[in-house]
Amino acid sequence: MGIALAAGAALAQETAETGNGWSYAPGEGVSFGEQPVFSAEFGLKFDSKYMTYGTVDGRDPIVTPGVKGTFFDLVYAGIEAIFDATKSNGKYGGYGNRAGRYTTLDAIAGISREFDLGENLGALGVDFNYIYEYIPVCRHTGDGCPDTQYLNLELSLGDLWLEPVLAIERDLIADDGTYVNFNIGHTFTLAGDGGNGTLTFKPSVGQGFGDKKRTRGYGLADDHGGVMDTTIKGKFEWAICENLSLGAYVAYADYWFDRDLRHGVREHNGLWGSREDKSWNVFGGIALTAKF
Repeated sequence: MGIALAAGAALAQETAETGNGWSYAPGEGVSFGEQPVFSAEFGLKFDSKYMTYGTVDGRDPIVTPGVKGTFFDLVYAGIEAIFDATKSNGKYGGYGNRAGRYTTLDAIAGISREFDLGENLGALGVDFNYIYEYIPVCRHTGDGCPDTQYLNLELSLGDLWLEPVLAIERDLIADDGTYVNFNIGHTFTLAGDGGNGTLTFKPSVGQGFGDKKRTRGYGLADDHGGVMDTTIKGKFEWAICENLSLGAYVAYADYWFDRDLRHGVREHNGLWGSREDKSWNVFGGIALTAKF
């Protein structure tokens, strides 16, 4: 038996050295040789408010669990659900008490890849996905609002100092609208070694734009689209170990550049109570992520 164990150890060492055969690395998943085969990610997020496009979609906290599987470091699929943490969102949103029960369920399928653009620009990250969003609260209220579907495209240059990200969202059913967000920021390593720091901080600023269908769908304006939410955000991330990380953020969002949309968002937010009838919001959250 000792000979067999020694032989197995020698084979495992040879496999690791030559890069042949199956292997597993915490946080990176299963590989065959140098080719990634499968990795999984589990997440649990807590947000102090339910915020979308800088508007309030829920005045009380939400909890969002999710799971994603990635194949060959290219194609991925996952599920994400939003749960009310209290009964207040349902009370003011008109869909009853769903505390501890999900209000939306998203099924996600996508493709993600990086392309080398050379020494000056580094890697271009491209992420394209499709989301089917199931909305059970619409069935509770009986107002006939349908489930919806989204197409999303995200382009990023993470090797640049300002780490620009351009995100485009196309709603196919609910409002048939388009939303675009451009974000810049920089990641500072607060503890650890180089880019693999155990604690990082990223301040960022993002600007949203919506077409007329998107602003009309959210009740912000009937006759025009335009510059929507400006969001200033600070995010900490702590790499607890190779496959576990904890993040925390605080953000400020407001509609600075369009007076009509600013008035519309005040009315939209005011539906959640007299304390919410303003265009600006401060909110935050924490997130735990495990990668296998």
